[in-house]
Amino acid sequence: MDTITTAAPTHSLRERMLQDMTMRGFGAHTQKDYIRHVRSFAAFLGRPPDTATMEDLRRYQVDQHERAVGLATINGAVSALRFLFGITLKRPEMALGLVVVRYMPKLRVILSIEETARLLEAAPGIKYKAALSVAYGAGLRVSEVAHLKVDDIDSTRMMIRVEQGKGRKDRNAMLGTVRNFVREAIGWNGRDHRYGNRQGRFGPASGWS
Repeated sequence: MDTITTAAPTHSLRERMLQDMTMRGFGAHTQKDYIRHVRSFAAFLGRPPDTATMEDLRRYQVDQHERAVGLATINGAVSALRFLFGITLKRPEMALGLVVVRYMPKLRVILSIEETARLLEAAPGIKYKAALSVAYGAGLRVSEVAHLKVDDIDSTRMMIRVEQGKGRKDRNAMLGTVRNFVREAIGWNGRDHRYGNRQGRFGPASGWS
């Protein structure tokens, strides 16, 4: 099969891919992962990725399976290469043979009430207890907890406003029974909606590092 080339200079391929992802609103973490996967493919190929053939892509996936690469890594590479060839290189037919691996999710370990209580009690200080309580009780991610502000906490409606969470989306989460932990941690008495520091966040500037 003939080698496929593009009119784009090889040295600008990474920049063009980054631009394409930025225009489509991809987060920094996703962009970093996509670039990492394409870099891995280029290392396997031994030449610029825009010179690859469909057979090269097939060989790459076979190699991943033979090396017992994790399923999440394989699927991440598929997404990255589909974007590279389908969007940046305008060669969507190149990615038709890429195979996504299907797998059954494992059952999650659910802590009992007693185990959860012991976990929170083991936290070194009320601020860490508040962070763990909010993350566990409201289902927030670490980055979401770290960027919470006092104004995001609505004690009246028992809600937490999460701004620019996963996928850069805003959402509401239930405050629940962790309200007392949060109040004590930030010195909030229901009238004074400020933290005990200038930054007004849960993050490292507030002593969470």
